[in-house]
Amino acid sequence: MLRFDDFAVLTFDCYGTLIDWETGILDALRPVFAAHRADLAPDRTLELYGDLESAAERGPYQEYKAILRTVLEGLGARLGFAPTAKELEQFSTSVRDWPAFPDSPAALQALHKKFRLAIVSNIDDDLFAHSAQQLQVRFDWIITAQQVKSYKPSLNNFRLAFDRIGVPQNRILHVAQSLFHDIAPANTLGLSSVWVNRRHKKEGSGATPAAQARPDLEVPDLRTLAEKIGLM
Repeated sequence: MLRFDDFAVLTFDCYGTLIDWETGILDALRPVFAAHRADLAPDRTLELYGDLESAAERGPYQEYKAILRTVLEGLGARLGFAPTAKELEQFSTSVRDWPAFPDSPAALQALHKKFRLAIVSNIDDDLFAHSAQQLQVRFDWIITAQQVKSYKPSLNNFRLAFDRIGVPQNRILHVAQSLFHDIAPANTLGLSSVWVNRRHKKEGSGATPAAQARPDLEVPDLRTLAEKIGLM
């Protein structure tokens, strides 16, 4: 049972947790698929995206914009088309247009009344800057994959966050949607965690590879977490 008064800092995954990346991904792919007459069900598209993304992130570090190019090339190879240079460029920066979940800004603002907030995200600095504008809160720390030169579930991303934040680990609560990228490494590190199960009404794991992990608390959205703490 979590005692929220024990924590001073909330660390957040961003994409899938605060930003609706599955809607963003599908919206960005729709015109590409239409142009090449490619047909793939949304759930299968997201699943394939997750497979291609995680495979690219396991290799030598490259910026997330390059990861997105690799993902689109992989989708094209599976579906029988070659994306154009323009399509690759547009998809590589499409994160800028991925929408925030409707509850994210108000819940973050409420949570910031009690806690300091940090981002620990598999993203480039410039892409996150666009997302931050949608989230409408000032984070106390921002730790990106670009800064660490690795992608979660690498423990390096969390260790750099601990160093930057500078409070005891038992005073940090990690909040995330991905069992694979976030909750499983949190378990390994003994870091308390909240699973924001944004897909609680859907089958499968969507754009996130499936994983076995045990959060300390599960909530369907960020507003519910803020309500449980008594901040909304």
